[in-house]
Amino acid sequence: MHHHARRPSAQAAPQTYDSEQWKPVLHCSICTGEQVAGFQNLKTGQFQDVRVIRTPAELTRFCQAYGINGELEKVY
Repeated sequence: MHHHARRPSAQAAPQTYDSEQWKPVLHCSICTGEQVAGFQNLKTGQFQDVRVIRTPAELTRFCQAYGINGELEKVY
């Protein structure tokens, strides 16, 4: 079975994730305070990191890139 990539539209389409298997979360280190935005597998709990977040603007860009509205759940 072949998967064809969608043609890019004039607007920057958000990157996608499988919301039935993954949820966007903000992984926070208790020790260092470092925050990493990424996705957590709903079945296994596995965390897939995408971007280290150092500023609110970086978090906003992550959410915009994936079409995420609202606050991310924080996991520790």
